Amino acid sequence: MAIELKQSLNLTQQLIMTPQLQQAIKLLQLSRLELVDTITEEMEENPVLEEQVSGETEEDSQTEDVKDVVEESTSDVPEVTVVECARDDVDWENYLSEYNTGWAGSPYEEREAPPFDNFTSTKTSLNSHLMWQLNMSNLDKEQREIGVHIIGNLDEDGYLDIPLEEISTITGYPLGKVLEALYFIQNFDPIGVAARDTKESLLIQVRFHNLGGTIVERIITDHLKDLEVKRYDRIAKELSVPFEEILRAVFVIQGLEPKPGRAYSEEETIYITPDIYVFEMGDDYQIVLNEDGLPKLRISAYYKDILRNKNSLSENARTYIQEKLRSAAWLIKSIHQRQRTIYRVTESIVRFQRDFFDKGMTQLKPLVLRDVAEDIEMHESTVSRVTTNKYVFTPQGTFELKFFFNSSINSVNGEAVASESVKEHIRNIIKAENKDKPCSDQEIVRILKRRNINAARRTVAKYRESMAILPSRKRKNFY
Repeated sequence: MAIELKQSLNLTQQLIMTPQLQQAIKLLQLSRLELVDTITEEMEENPVLEEQVSGETEEDSQTEDVKDVVEESTSDVPEVTVVECARDDVDWENYLSEYNTGWAGSPYEEREAPPFDNFTSTKTSLNSHLMWQLNMSNLDKEQREIGVHIIGNLDEDGYLDIPLEEISTITGYPLGKVLEALYFIQNFDPIGVAARDTKESLLIQVRFHNLGGTIVERIITDHLKDLEVKRYDRIAKELSVPFEEILRAVFVIQGLEPKPGRAYSEEETIYITPDIYVFEMGDDYQIVLNEDGLPKLRISAYYKDILRNKNSLSENARTYIQEKLRSAAWLIKSIHQRQRTIYRVTESIVRFQRDFFDKGMTQLKPLVLRDVAEDIEMHESTVSRVTTNKYVFTPQGTFELKFFFNSSINSVNGEAVASESVKEHIRNIIKAENKDKPCSDQEIVRILKRRNINAARRTVAKYRESMAILPSRKRKNFY
């Protein structure tokens, strides 16, 4: 069979996303801060775009009106004159010598002060705090060099991250000298830092408090696993001490710091700015978009006037300005479309989750993206993009929009219950339980069934672990 080349014509339909459509989809899934950055970047690249200053002309007109009112109101008021008379019996030389201090300058004296932007708050890191103590110590050059490597290899919790043998290999000093430097640094503040594990850190703190050789030290040394699962009866039996004495030792251990470097953590609190607000207005809810800090764009009138005067522009300049005008108009349209879509999605969520907004978390209903998509006549992918990294402020708190979409669990009478609602029920049951005899997972199942929620024991255990709640034995209060 011979191999030959042939040409054929086929007709196919294919969806091709234009750059404008790609930009609109990209804007949908951006968070509020990312949107502000994108708008700022577009304003720098596109000279046709400019930020609309609201009320600029109104303020100017109000200023002129205020000036006229001030001139009219002060025309009939007689001028007030003040005559200053200085007494002859005042000792001016003594007065000036007493009050002519450094801070008493002329009130009209212009002084250059540093701008407020130059004032920044800095937090002391664990590394800098330990290096300051190392530099203030009386160690020799070799131990100081080893100390620098030890401090540089501590993790954020203050534990040594690499073996001592590796530090010995890097520095070239014997292992005994490295161990001496380590013991010296372990006496630095915070106490327990530079330990190789939790047990060593706790023992350092215990000995610092002069509790070496006590039951506290013996529990940490030999019974840390039993302490973790609260098997205090086994510890008391093996140590042959009264149960009450074990409880007192446990109380002391609970006051120790398992993560010495936590006080010098460099993590900063990230505050959430809601994209949309839902306010309760009487028997209804009002939805308000958060446009605070979001630049309001408009097309520059200057470039519009230039395009109207066709004779003053070359063909390349006119083409460039027209292209930038189309890009700016599409960006403004895409931003408005994004805001309208967020509003419609939130409005639909409020309709579906009305009981949640009225009564709280336990009334949250199961909801999927398809329900909202069909309600507002949009595609599920659009709803998914809109609800990504978007937060809403509600009377029940601030939540991500995706929070309202969750799976369901069947109730006793066959109705569906949202998984987040079940978690809230479990959280409330554990919060109200008797701490001397906490509820087991099976007991929580029975309580949920009385509340018309049909959940298996493994489902309760899974939800409890997802909320970082300990099992019943570890929640028991022995005091």
